[in-house]
Amino acid sequence: MRHPPGGADRTRALVLCPITKTAPEAGTAGEGGAATQPPPQYRIDETVGLARAIGLEIVSSGIVPLPRTRPATLFGSGKVDEFTGLIHAEKVGLVVVDHPLSPVQQRNLERAWGAKVLDRTGLILEIFGRRARTKEGRLQVELAHLTYQKSRLVRSWTHLERQRGGYGFLGGPGETQIEADRRVIQDRIAAIHKDLERVKRTRHLHRRSRERVPYPVVALIGYTNAGKSTLFNRLSGADVFAKDLLFATLDPTMREVRLPGSGRIILSDTVGFISQLPTTLIAAFRATLEEVLEADLLLHVRDVAHAETESQRDDVEDVLRALGLEPAESGTRIIEVWNKIDLMPVAEADTVRNRSRRSGGRSVAISAVSGEGVDDLLVAIEANLEALHEVMDIEIDAANGALINWLHENTEVLERESGDAQMLRYRVRISAARRDRLMTRLEAETIPGA
Repeated sequence: MRHPPGGADRTRALVLCPITKTAPEAGTAGEGGAATQPPPQYRIDETVGLARAIGLEIVSSGIVPLPRTRPATLFGSGKVDEFTGLIHAEKVGLVVVDHPLSPVQQRNLERAWGAKVLDRTGLILEIFGRRARTKEGRLQVELAHLTYQKSRLVRSWTHLERQRGGYGFLGGPGETQIEADRRVIQDRIAAIHKDLERVKRTRHLHRRSRERVPYPVVALIGYTNAGKSTLFNRLSGADVFAKDLLFATLDPTMREVRLPGSGRIILSDTVGFISQLPTTLIAAFRATLEEVLEADLLLHVRDVAHAETESQRDDVEDVLRALGLEPAESGTRIIEVWNKIDLMPVAEADTVRNRSRRSGGRSVAISAVSGEGVDDLLVAIEANLEALHEVMDIEIDAANGALINWLHENTEVLERESGDAQMLRYRVRISAARRDRLMTRLEAETIPGA
């Protein structure tokens, strides 16, 4: 156990990381050769970071080997008693258990320890609740909280065990308080779903307006604390909150960015991902994460200086799959941004730079803090967008207002000049899907009677 110093005003917390015998060994591939399991020390360090992200004072943290899990308390009775003494001695008010807890286990541990108990999902929901700033973000977090709590109304509070009697001749013992509370939660969930549907429609309208600009959308994705917001500020000149803190920003932000070849993009900063990201959060934030699915290009920002960078990459790709985006099939839409090379030893940083140069633009080594490699990244963004879009030269009748309007709404007009005999020459950048529609319109213009 480690006992780091902390302040006196904050909630004192104990962080426990149970490791079961059935868990795969660190560094081995999971089923189907998927993500590797991070070592226990990485797990406990990350959980401590999550706890500190909401201002908890960590009085002790440690890895707890579990020969087997107990249905009632997760831990064996000996461990429960051992931690009871520590909790009372250190005046711990909150215990964070980096393991899924059933409602019964959570209730029993709270009774035994006399302190509030949170599992990993509850801790992440707490962080999101404190970080959300916009109305949309607060709605999404509340939805995730309520969905999580709906199945956990098995608590030690006695009012949940009482029954409310019927009125007059209606008779019957009435509904239990726990049923009433569950119904209130369900009603609130339904109301939030309606509000989020309005948010979704508004986002769709915003997307439609961006399509009329139309600039390509480039979204930043990556593990939490990989440096997305710092890179966003570097590229856009914005002042988005960026700090060495897990989930420092939640609400998506968009800014216009100029590329070296005079083109423009809309850059989107999104919420960070993490291992075992609660499914309730993925579902609640789907409206926000749709920006990722709709983006023309994704920049997967990775902290290559981190010892578990490969594991973090796998976790991000797992979330993308949960959203319906298969990374292996979207290779042309994803650039890996190998960030924080300034924190690596010189020899390792040089190796990473050489690997990125040989990747053919599929990865770029940078430091978002110092700015190294950012110009190369902008060039790579432009090159990849050009590969996804085609530049066309077309000539149309100046009197064909409908087609001219369509060009300005659906393509990026690079050049426009007057030709001969009332004709206009356009050079446009257009996506493959819209190119087909443009060709159909142009063919209709040349077919008599069409």
